[in-house]
Amino acid sequence: MCEGLLDKLHVWFSRALLGALSLLFQLFSPRRPAVSGKKLPAVSNPLLLLSATQLAKKIRRKEVSSVEVVQAYIDRIQEVNPLVNAVVKDRFDAALQEAAQVDKLIEQETGGEEVLEDRLPLLGVPLSVKESYCLQGMPNTTGVVSRRGIVSTVDAPPLVQLKRAGAIPLGVTNTPELCMWWETHNHLYGITNNPYDLERMVGGSSGGEGSILGAAGSVIGVGSDIGGSIRMPCFFNGVFGHKTTAGVITCENQYPPASGRDKEYLSLGPMCRYSEDLLPMLKIMAEPNTHMLSLNTKVDLKKLRFFTVPDDGGSPSTYPVARELVEIQSKVVERLEADLGVKVQEVRFPELRYGFRIWDTYLGLPDDEGKPPKPFAELMGEPGRPAWPLWELLKWMVGKSDHTIPAIVMGLHDMFRVFKPSPYIIKQKEKLQKDVEELLGTDGVFLYPSHPRVAPKHHHTIFRPTDFAYTAIINTLGLPVTQCPLGLGEEGLPLGVQVVAGKLQDHLTLEVALYLEKTFGGWRDPGAN
Repeated sequence: MCEGLLDKLHVWFSRALLGALSLLFQLFSPRRPAVSGKKLPAVSNPLLLLSATQLAKKIRRKEVSSVEVVQAYIDRIQEVNPLVNAVVKDRFDAALQEAAQVDKLIEQETGGEEVLEDRLPLLGVPLSVKESYCLQGMPNTTGVVSRRGIVSTVDAPPLVQLKRAGAIPLGVTNTPELCMWWETHNHLYGITNNPYDLERMVGGSSGGEGSILGAAGSVIGVGSDIGGSIRMPCFFNGVFGHKTTAGVITCENQYPPASGRDKEYLSLGPMCRYSEDLLPMLKIMAEPNTHMLSLNTKVDLKKLRFFTVPDDGGSPSTYPVARELVEIQSKVVERLEADLGVKVQEVRFPELRYGFRIWDTYLGLPDDEGKPPKPFAELMGEPGRPAWPLWELLKWMVGKSDHTIPAIVMGLHDMFRVFKPSPYIIKQKEKLQKDVEELLGTDGVFLYPSHPRVAPKHHHTIFRPTDFAYTAIINTLGLPVTQCPLGLGEEGLPLGVQVVAGKLQDHLTLEVALYLEKTFGGWRDPGAN
């Protein structure tokens, strides 16, 4: 009873604080130039409508050159990026040189196509990269103004593997400030727009990746996810993304670096326009830990156990799931039962209503050595002195702060947090973990809404900040999950669903993604009529 009262007081206080901040935002935030009525051009080059797997095969067979493919994507980025602002630094000249070297290598190869496929499965295929990843010669700022001019001298390990497989990076893409918000906006690069509606957000923190993939300016990309940072951008921009089981892909050489217990919840993974590219990318990115996953195991969908979780049980921290998202998840259930002859069981977990508080609690815990997470104010000021969030709030009100209001609020949250984990919340998480793992086992998957609503208008996250609990709770549970697009809704915006499996059972959700793409059509060209 006491916990219920405390929970209500916590929610009331949070909403009151956010209401006050929202009012400040409406009063003092600068107005953006209108983009109403503008629309992305339709895809005109057929090379842009092929998966990375298909492109690699055509390049190996000399049916098309790597230079032609890379140039096609450069042309598309130059066409759409002025509208979406997703790619913040390109390396087009270097990419074309690397593509020319690929074409020369293929001409000289005497071992045949099979040798190239085995050794260099992504040979000549262009790749986009989230700016928080270290990519040699590219900025690594995560939108922090004080980090302007910081350039990576090394590659993050997953990029080392992708480049060894023959992929050619085209540039780096935008993130929210310090990657800790789900609206991709900062004062270094600006705001990134949704390709389906330029007045709407792209999600975060891998928002630039989601946007450029959805706009057909990239075919494959890489993201990172500690609360939905792969899945929300993929959902809002109508593409596929996979959050790998925690601990499989190293998060070294990323900014900000993991601290506290981050590594238990932070996962890296592929983002793609076509589902068939998820598996080969994951095999490459997971090296040298690919053996931890059963990625070569053939999956018979008819032998899986399917479940559907309609919502979080009515959490006071999140808004109800929109009707069109409820309906599309129900259609997935209907198709699974009709096509596969399986029974999809509806289940509910009462603990999901505490999703945000569970995520927030566990992300604030110290590591095994007792070290707490690095204070957000320190990250805001690097490489110099820590920022003063209260001072930054005052500066922001007169348009003088280098920081966004979400970053300032995060800093204030750290300052005023008296962190003593609630035993009740810990108990809820432990029970949820146990029940979910027992339900899924090694042959179960469940469907879960990606978000309560389709892509919101810019900055509306300020008014509904904890809706990301739908993705964040999966991070806290450490489970693999694939975000799958399911066509467009009433407003022409992408619909989708999360497909979740037990730990290390990533291959199950990837197989379901292939089925859902075939059944619901996958990515749609945002420029098409």
